[in-house]
Amino acid sequence: MDQPENLPPIVSERVLVNGNITLLTLTSDGRLRWTERGQRSLTVEKDVLGFATEGPKIRIRAVVEGGDRLCFFWSSAAPVRKDFVFQPLSEDSLTLWCQKLREFIDSLGRPKRLFVFVNPFGGKNSASKIFVDHVKLLLEDADIQITLQETQYQLHAKEVANSLDLSKYDGIVCVSGDGILVEVVNGLLGREDWDAAIKMPIGVVPAGTGNGMAKSLLDSVGYPCTAPNAVLAIIRGHKCSLDIATIMQGETKFFSVLMLAWGLVADIDIESEKYRWMGSARLDFYALQRILHLRQYNGRISFVPAPGFEANGEATHYQGKSTGKQTSCSPSEEEPVKVRHYGYQGPNIDLGNLDWRTINGPFVSIWLHNVPWGTEDTMAAPDAKFSDGYLDLILIRDCPQLSLLSLMSELNHGNHVKSPYVMYLKVKAFILEPGPQTEDPTKEGIIDSDGEVLARGKGTYKCDQKAPMAYDKLQITVDQGLATLFSPI
Repeated sequence: MDQPENLPPIVSERVLVNGNITLLTLTSDGRLRWTERGQRSLTVEKDVLGFATEGPKIRIRAVVEGGDRLCFFWSSAAPVRKDFVFQPLSEDSLTLWCQKLREFIDSLGRPKRLFVFVNPFGGKNSASKIFVDHVKLLLEDADIQITLQETQYQLHAKEVANSLDLSKYDGIVCVSGDGILVEVVNGLLGREDWDAAIKMPIGVVPAGTGNGMAKSLLDSVGYPCTAPNAVLAIIRGHKCSLDIATIMQGETKFFSVLMLAWGLVADIDIESEKYRWMGSARLDFYALQRILHLRQYNGRISFVPAPGFEANGEATHYQGKSTGKQTSCSPSEEEPVKVRHYGYQGPNIDLGNLDWRTINGPFVSIWLHNVPWGTEDTMAAPDAKFSDGYLDLILIRDCPQLSLLSLMSELNHGNHVKSPYVMYLKVKAFILEPGPQTEDPTKEGIIDSDGEVLARGKGTYKCDQKAPMAYDKLQITVDQGLATLFSPI
């Protein structure tokens, strides 16, 4: 949009550009304009990362589409770093330009100090390289101070987030898959000052196997799921709210940001770990195995439907008392439940006064999703929103193998929800009562939350390993917009 004639520019002076004198103008809507082989311009908010003085010159660090053509950097093409050098004609002019540029950039509310987690073990072990090649360079170009923490073991990020002095930072960045984001959210919500801590903006840079949150954020505005695009979203400093799901079983709590699965999807996600050497292809390979040898699980789900979904299931009453058992499938490993008396306790909802519906199994798959994408290739819940206060439920009770194979092949476009064998609805609260396999009642299943095992039943993959919860009834509620993410818009 052109600058209205009745609005004076912030500053407009003659400068040297490649040895030629030209008029450089910073307009009040944040555009830098000058003449160099035709009219040129940069939008400070979208294109400019930062600037630095080099003697009598100002070097503008920017992002362009590629080559020598300027544009908004939010395009389908890969963003390219490019510098533009201007030389004001006097020292006073240099001082004025630096002052006005700094004032305008500061007015955008961009972060200045970030705490960065890098998970060197996630995905293809590429996070450290992504940090060096993209994250560090772009953040330094934007004059953002970085405090780096490489995670050393599972739950390391949760421990750090739980005790971090948040007053020193304007945000937390996770260079990883979705796992570090989940740990950070659980760490922040476990603090005594959780209500202030959870307002800390969190940025996600895709560097893992799944990258569902980064894909959901960037795809929401049509941008490719790349590390540079994710970092640029963080630099701009725009934010969005994110629903947080509280999973409860007795006194045990877990905070979920992405999804919960039981049945087919959970089995594929967790059991395919034995083929991790195959990379992401292991999911497709093992999905075919699981469809050819399909399992069904007995059990029951209860839910509070969103408006418009009340016709699903049968009316029931709320039965909120969970067993609270803290067991694994190896009885010798039982430990007493550790009760925490501080931290977030879940949304304040009177579940007994809500209208509950129920559906009995057997089930092929139960899948609850908080955002549209589960991985970069899996649009699990095409209608999911970041902060609508609901989880999207994708349910399959029975399905012929060929039809199941067909609908699973549509996951990358989200068209699986159009299958007559899929029930797709939004819920405010949810209770899962998992049961055994229909064909072999001595074997149970796996409950998967955000890509990690939440509970293992009898006879499951690695069932001798302890899980955070028992394979028993659990309850899920949603707190609308509880967390904050750095967002591309």
